[in-house]
Amino acid sequence: MNVLGLLFLSRLPPTAIRAAANTYCLLLLSQSDNNVKLILLDRLSELKSLHRDIMVELIIDVLRALSSPNLDIRKKTLDIALDLITHHNINEVVQMLKKEVVKTQSGELEKNGEYRQMLIQAIHACAVKFPEVASTVVHLLMDFLGDSNVASALDVISFVREIIETNPKLRVSIITRLLDTFYQIRAGKVCPCALWIIGEYCLSFSEVESGISTITQCLGELPFYSVSEESEPTEASKKIQPTSSAMVSSRKPVILADGTYATQSAASETTFSSPTVVQGSLASGNLRALLLTGDFFLGAVVACTLTKLVLRLEEVQSSKTEVNKTVTQALLIMVSMLQLGQSPASPHPIDNDSYERIVLCIKLLCHKNDGMKKIWLESCRQSFVKMISEKQLREMAELKAMAQTTNAQPDDLIDFFHLKSRKGMSQLELEDQVQDDLKRATGEFTKDENDANKLNRILQLTGFSDPVYAEAYVTVHHYDIALQVTVINRTKETLQNLCLELATMGDLKLVERPQNYSLAPGTNMQIKANIKVSSTETGVIFGNIVYETSNVMERNVVVLNDIHIDIMDYISPAVCTEVAFRTMWAEFEWENKVAVNTTIQNERKFLDHIIKSTNMKCLTPPSAIEGECGFLSANLYAKSVFGEDALVNVSIEKQTDGALSGYIRIRSKTQGIALSLGDKITLKQKGSS
Repeated sequence: MNVLGLLFLSRLPPTAIRAAANTYCLLLLSQSDNNVKLILLDRLSELKSLHRDIMVELIIDVLRALSSPNLDIRKKTLDIALDLITHHNINEVVQMLKKEVVKTQSGELEKNGEYRQMLIQAIHACAVKFPEVASTVVHLLMDFLGDSNVASALDVISFVREIIETNPKLRVSIITRLLDTFYQIRAGKVCPCALWIIGEYCLSFSEVESGISTITQCLGELPFYSVSEESEPTEASKKIQPTSSAMVSSRKPVILADGTYATQSAASETTFSSPTVVQGSLASGNLRALLLTGDFFLGAVVACTLTKLVLRLEEVQSSKTEVNKTVTQALLIMVSMLQLGQSPASPHPIDNDSYERIVLCIKLLCHKNDGMKKIWLESCRQSFVKMISEKQLREMAELKAMAQTTNAQPDDLIDFFHLKSRKGMSQLELEDQVQDDLKRATGEFTKDENDANKLNRILQLTGFSDPVYAEAYVTVHHYDIALQVTVINRTKETLQNLCLELATMGDLKLVERPQNYSLAPGTNMQIKANIKVSSTETGVIFGNIVYETSNVMERNVVVLNDIHIDIMDYISPAVCTEVAFRTMWAEFEWENKVAVNTTIQNERKFLDHIIKSTNMKCLTPPSAIEGECGFLSANLYAKSVFGEDALVNVSIEKQTDGALSGYIRIRSKTQGIALSLGDKITLKQKGSS
């Protein structure tokens, strides 16, 4: 039994617990084996959940484990540290994280980009919990807006977008720094978010003027191609080819924020290494290079940003002549983008969504009205503020739910491991008993299962007319399945050499060999069997009961009903970011597509039924799926005890006859979880209206 268990059972004072935590931290630094380090981090995580006040004092010692190059160790270390942050140690923690971010710039390790992304997410979490530290980190992180790791740069710009709204005092400095570093952004996925910030938070005359100037410089000279180039496709292709070779443009379906699919013209990873020469001049602008690869979604964002800046310029600029000049310049840019999208010089034509968006901006600048002006200058930002407030409320609700612990009642029974008899218990049962005793001793034991749930887990294995009646009580405990089979001799003879023979299908493995028993007439006995589970997959256990009688020498066989192990015992609801969900969705190769076939006629009720049936967490915020509009799309996420991710997208639409139609898509890294979840949904989706 481990040291932590001894501490809990012995009820040692805080000094002893602190000494144990210190020992774990020292071992974490001295041990070279990564598996040992992961085990130690698990122990520290358990200690943190039970004695957080003591662990808070050792947060810097825990963070020293970041010196390990292993990403799994670093991730666990950051997860533990983020739960131990307080007002007293936040500055030390952020300072240490900043040093680690600077170290990743060396480029010595090939996974520095992923590690930097983890650090940025950790700093973001710190700044959200303690806004006062945002000013010390935001400018450092903005240096990574041009990072070659697109995911890392996306995390930075998302952090900047949230901080500029939640910390109004930093608005001026952030906008100034963003305008100065905008030309460094080389990722087509980062530019739209940066442009949105410029359009929403450039408020003063100098900021608006600088914003328009920065965008104009990054777009370069107009037009994007000349008439002579259009008539000579050979030369045009030569001029645009260098950019296309640096970035391969594609037209592929992407996942929108609500989980639906859309076709978007974009550049794959959209990073480039050198400026593009067009019309014989140096086009140093990053926006120009991205547009010439066919990223017209970015062109639509540029048009919207220029429209917002021009509308705001009218409020802060007294000279109508200067405003009209700026309007003309913005219209020229928009028309040039439309011209490029419809020209043969472009890698592919502009998509309809981007075309309509740019045309809308042109119409607005030509025919302004107060109603549209209010929508563009106020409503967009109000929607973002609402999104942030809802996110914070959800996080607070989750923290409150986690903080609620069930304490043991004064008259609850506590069984101590050392005082128990170990006779007839397997090693697995001993370990389970230890874990249960620890939970009882520390007041964390919760009775998750009531009597009704226990009855649901009893499975009848034979018929009532069989000479031997058997039923099994199935308990799933993380990586193990414990079968407690009750066998009743219904005959008037003694059954000799009675043996329970089991076999498995799927990633299940029997732990112990079957034993022979003798069973007197009319008596019963309990036979225990343990099975190891190695992956999240629906498994099947089947077998026989074989016995002999004194009168007949031949062996009798009773075939048992199959026991199906439910996948729901292995997965639990989990949370991930929108960006992480999209990344995993794009990476996972196994997809199971299930057609909707249900009697439920309400979209929200059907979604709630699927969430309950699959034991998953809905990542789509409630505000995005409320109301009646005839269709619904939501993302669900769960994680298995083996660390596997399960992603589900529900897209449904109400037909004219009131019936629901659509598809439920399941994606995972392994085939087993995708197929098992699909079977579960197919079985359960009809539900009841």
